[in-house]
Amino acid sequence: MSAYRAVVFDFFGTLTRSVQRGPQHADIARSLGADPEAVTGVLDSTFRARACGRYGSAEATLRWVIEQAGGRPRPGAIRAAMPARIDALRADTQLRSDAVSALTAIRGRGVRTAVISDCTHELPAFLPGLPVAPLLDAQIYSVELGVCKPDPEIYLAACDRLGVAPSDCLYVGDGGSHELTGAAAVGMTPVRLAAPDLASHLVFDADTNFAGRTVRSLTDVLALLRHTPAMAV
Repeated sequence: MSAYRAVVFDFFGTLTRSVQRGPQHADIARSLGADPEAVTGVLDSTFRARACGRYGSAEATLRWVIEQAGGRPRPGAIRAAMPARIDALRADTQLRSDAVSALTAIRGRGVRTAVISDCTHELPAFLPGLPVAPLLDAQIYSVELGVCKPDPEIYLAACDRLGVAPSDCLYVGDGGSHELTGAAAVGMTPVRLAAPDLASHLVFDADTNFAGRTVRSLTDVLALLRHTPAMAV
């Protein structure tokens, strides 16, 4: 019997390997009449705002980004580019080799699972088609909720969907968005995934001072399920 009732995962860099932007992003920028480097600069500087849904729909957000980068897209060009934008994010995303096996084993112990992601509109469009989707009891997307980590609301939304208390949850993440300290603040037990590939991961607002538990792989999380939750001690 597991001491925890749920394990909540970050997505990018946790259920996936290290993420870097691939060449498709530059192709999209050029197709919309904008300089790729300028677009990258806007994407980097506005990630949090975009992940909180500040600029509206996926289409409205892409238009805003391109215009901020100096592009003046033709009528209909933004809408036509939307499938390519989703494909570009999907191409950047490679699940960890043990993601499916680890989630399967966790659920096999009667423990529920969820993902909480600071993400833009693309992830909710393609995650349902990934092999991990049927192994997640809840998917919480910042762009749909309107808040990003470490806002307590995003963690509590996962608990609500799972029907568990924060103290019943392990939270596993690479440490972006101050997610580990945020999880601890609501009463979850945070665990940093320190996989070797993350040295080159595209990360925003890293939890650099986290001094809690660390695992090297998703499979290592299984051993932690036997530990007593910190809040229950």
